[in-house]
Amino acid sequence: MATPLDTAPLPGPLPASGEREYRPDALIAEDIDAYLLQHQNKSLLRFITCGSVDDGKSTLIGRLLYDTHAIFADQLSALEADSKRVGTQGQNIDFALLVDGLAAEREQGITIDVAYRFFSTARRKFIVADTPGHEQYTRNMVTGASTADAAVILIDARKGVLTQTRRHSFLVHLLKLRHVVLAVNKMDLVGYDQAVFDRIVADYRAFADSIGIADFTAIPISGLGGDNIAAGSDTMPWYAGPTLIEHLETVDIGTDAAQQRAFRLPVQWVNRPSLDFRGFSGLIASGAVRPGDPVRILPSGRTSRVARIVTMDGDLPQAVAGQSVTLTLEDEIDCSRGDVLATADSPPQVADQFQATVVWLGETALLPGRSYWLKLGTQTVGATVQEPRHAIDVNTMAELSVKTLGLNDIGVAEVYTDRPLVFEPFEDGADLGGFILIDRTTNATVAAGLLSFSLRRAQNVHWQAIDITREAHAQQKGQTPRLLWFTGLSGSGKSTIANLVEKKLFALGRHSFLLDGDNVRHGLNKDLGFTDADRVENIRRIGEVARLMTDAGLIVLTAFISPFRAERDMVRAMLPGEFVEIFVDTPLAEAEARDVKGLYAKARSGEIANFTGISSPYEAPERPDIRIDTTRESPEAAAERIVEHILGVWSPDL
Repeated sequence: MATPLDTAPLPGPLPASGEREYRPDALIAEDIDAYLLQHQNKSLLRFITCGSVDDGKSTLIGRLLYDTHAIFADQLSALEADSKRVGTQGQNIDFALLVDGLAAEREQGITIDVAYRFFSTARRKFIVADTPGHEQYTRNMVTGASTADAAVILIDARKGVLTQTRRHSFLVHLLKLRHVVLAVNKMDLVGYDQAVFDRIVADYRAFADSIGIADFTAIPISGLGGDNIAAGSDTMPWYAGPTLIEHLETVDIGTDAAQQRAFRLPVQWVNRPSLDFRGFSGLIASGAVRPGDPVRILPSGRTSRVARIVTMDGDLPQAVAGQSVTLTLEDEIDCSRGDVLATADSPPQVADQFQATVVWLGETALLPGRSYWLKLGTQTVGATVQEPRHAIDVNTMAELSVKTLGLNDIGVAEVYTDRPLVFEPFEDGADLGGFILIDRTTNATVAAGLLSFSLRRAQNVHWQAIDITREAHAQQKGQTPRLLWFTGLSGSGKSTIANLVEKKLFALGRHSFLLDGDNVRHGLNKDLGFTDADRVENIRRIGEVARLMTDAGLIVLTAFISPFRAERDMVRAMLPGEFVEIFVDTPLAEAEARDVKGLYAKARSGEIANFTGISSPYEAPERPDIRIDTTRESPEAAAERIVEHILGVWSPDL
């Protein structure tokens, strides 16, 4: 059976097989329960290693595992074999192979994905995240940092402070990691020269001061040789500080600080195993709670008191930050996933407009005005990001004027959500202050963000109560409101068919209104062009107008190219159950042959930029409610079929 190493072999060339003796911790054989209990009661520190490419992050972690006896005998044998076969250290152990497990990582000698490893010492348990150094994998570094308490920023002693070192340091500061270690690695390759170390520390300190990192601990190390990692180094007698492990064993984790803040519990699940029990389950983000404490449910603002704190091991007299519990309340109050239980007299804020710092992680650039999913804790809402106020140059900290954000850009922008969000500024707590943005179409995470504050105007603008409801308007007109969304290429016949549908609805006594793309651009949207961002804003405005018209009980028809699925999905989300997507499916060659306005010819000649189908993409609906093939079906027949679909009745041709 594989056993953890009891003694750490010396680094250097691999010895012949069988020269090492491996012994497990004696307590494992004597009392396994006591061994596990010993680890259970230790504090846990989560930290990341980060920095530029080839600074030695994976090698350092492999060395930490090796020196703390956190690998098994069979793992060591495999490591020795792999080091000879694919390692980068000749006949020496390549510690990076303990962490870089992907084939592509081993082939290229780089880290691509975040790798998490566990190890422990006599004083503390650790979970370390090895994050990639390449700029294109910055998103993975943000992922690892989002749950960490500390960061070990590595610098290659031969290269000094690099751009990616600055970028990762800025992100570490942005994400409010409380402890920063500057590990100047590969000191063996610069002759263990103190002057080199001092120069790098001075350069980094100047940069750290400029971004607000007030304090960090600098340690000279050699990941390959093990100098100043688990034990001190005779090669650097000029360094009198702690080893890396000694320092990590003593840093304050900050659990007590979270418990001192006001009580917050984002509801993950409404626990209803029977008719006699209804509890609200989640992880306590901050503070403490006891039975009888008054709590407020947000965003509704209703109040109650805690009746019980329920766990698998029985009821508790108190629960604190870091514990997962189920709370029952004294009153029957509506509360669901995404709501937040909080101290009644000190609740978090609720708003739908914010200023935020956004780290863009998507390959496709931000489209201002496009609707994304925003996930904050257990809350998921629709959100749009406005044109950035500025981007941040990680080298100079200069604020740059930009129109959008590309891969790895960091900027400040306003974020609007489609319903109120329970939040706190990120500096007050990451649980209700940090969010991610998700592409509605691909479900890919495209950005991470930190909420700074709510916009003042959001707090002064309130929904006005109206006595005549949308249901009353619809009942007065004797119809069900609908939004008939015609989409297709220019020249596909959208406007022709939409016009015929409205004529038929009018003849049947229905109340309708047609919003045509060209007509709207003469008024409401005359300030918009045809860039991707302008197209997004064009559709957003039309969606808002259409929603107001359906509130009035109307059947609304829109004829727009609306080339992007994400924007059509955004409008569908505005009008659940009332949105009818009608794809006028005309091949590009057929639409171009019709070209009554001569637009395709101008686009082909370069006179018109951003023309859909030629120089700008069209994303066809994947599952439209109605599909019209204009090469097989006449406009009149298509209009007849649409009316039958939405009304359920047949109407004679006019």
